[in-house]
Amino acid sequence: MPFHPEVLWAQRSSESDEKKNILYVTVNLPDIKPETLEYNLTPTKLSFKAKAGNAEKGLEEKDYEFAIDLFAEVDPEASSKKLTSRSFQLLLRKKELKAEYWPRLTKDKVRNAFLKTDFSKWVDEDEQDGDKAALDEDFDMGGMGMPGMGGMPGMGGMPGMGGMGGMGDLDSMLQSMGGGAGGFDPDAAGPSGSADVEEDDSDDDEGPPPLEEAEPKA
Repeated sequence: MPFHPEVLWAQRSSESDEKKNILYVTVNLPDIKPETLEYNLTPTKLSFKAKAGNAEKGLEEKDYEFAIDLFAEVDPEASSKKLTSRSFQLLLRKKELKAEYWPRLTKDKVRNAFLKTDFSKWVDEDEQDGDKAALDEDFDMGGMGMPGMGGMPGMGGMPGMGGMGGMGDLDSMLQSMGGGAGGFDPDAAGPSGSADVEEDDSDDDEGPPPLEEAEPKA
């Protein structure tokens, strides 16, 4: 019997801009075998079938399958898909331009354990005009260079930094910031390669001197 893969979804809506009237649907399934993938999209239904797994990674190959009757119609011709090593991603265009969100992805109001909200892409309906709502239309947020930084190869593309082409320049910058080359701990770096730093209001230059430790009580 085929297994149900995990399906994540989020949406945007607009009554005037079709590019903002979309559904993000992600079949969260790594190592899909491209030659086994069967995907079909009609205005009212989405179906998926594939084999996934990787023996070299210790992942057993299994058959996965599901079909969804959509809450309302989409435009298959204007929709797109993308297969990665981690998932099968869909960008579906809602057919009707409407400001209101769909109340759910499926036609029937039935709880599906494998269907979940994609909180990495979701925003509330009244927050769609905020910065958080602006997602790349290709919905590939991983490894995306920041605008104006040229993909940040070695941080050499940042304006106003004198090029910063080599590690020597980077060390100089860190030293000028009070860190120095020895003050950077690569183990503390986050996903973006920068260390996670908590803001500390007590670290102001004009702040009071540190308090002396109290004598321990006898």
